[in-house]
Amino acid sequence: MTAPYSTTSAATASASSARRNRWAVSFADLLLLLLAFFVLLQASGSRRDALLSQVSQQFGGRAMQQGVELRAADLFQPGEALLSDAGRARLSAVAKRFEHKPGGLEIRSDGSDRGRQRFDDWDLAAARLGAVARALRMDGIAQDRLLIRGLDQGDGKGGKGQVIHIAPGR
Repeated sequence: MTAPYSTTSAATASASSARRNRWAVSFADLLLLLLAFFVLLQASGSRRDALLSQVSQQFGGRAMQQGVELRAADLFQPGEALLSDAGRARLSAVAKRFEHKPGGLEIRSDGSDRGRQRFDDWDLAAARLGAVARALRMDGIAQDRLLIRGLDQGDGKGGKGQVIHIAPGR
């Protein structure tokens, strides 16, 4: 009489153990799906911003708005925070693009160009951000719409120097 009981007990223990370990398989599946998502995201390259925007919207976030990316060397005189004529014209076109759109404009900077006698690298980058904000204000963007976010010291753009970003924000 004890023999059938022990077989049933062993079968029950085996089934219980299988149920307890089933969560590990589900967890591993979840981790593999997350890994595949991030590999896909990394492989998408140039479409990354659009993909991130769509994912953000699916989870109730605001869509990322596209802005303008400008190399500071193309806007300013070398080693200075003085706009060149071409730089003034380019910023005037940017101001016209955002003039009638509601909300604020964020101005931020990545990297830095080499300062010369008057400025070190940081001062040059900060002065150039201020000059961009003043130029946008002179071209019709209200001062209360402009927000200077600051400097990112890391030059993550592969040696491009200072890059100025102007995008809808706030």
